[in-house]
Amino acid sequence: MEVKARMPGKVEEVKVKAGDAVKKGDVLFIVEAMKMKTPVPCPEDGTVKEVKVEAGSRLSAGEVMAVIG
Repeated sequence: MEVKARMPGKVEEVKVKAGDAVKKGDVLFIVEAMKMKTPVPCPEDGTVKEVKVEAGSRLSAGEVMAVIG
């Protein structure tokens, strides 16, 4: 499953790395959009296969941030 950005913004913090086990609801990223810091939750239990963004990255809406398997 791909975790995608809901809106354009900036990645403030990356809380996971490839290989991490995650549960539904765990916070994967903190994104700043419209001057608000928003947590990006994990949509399902699994393992982080790939993190495609880093802190400081600019995001476009719909951009893939991570892959969970």
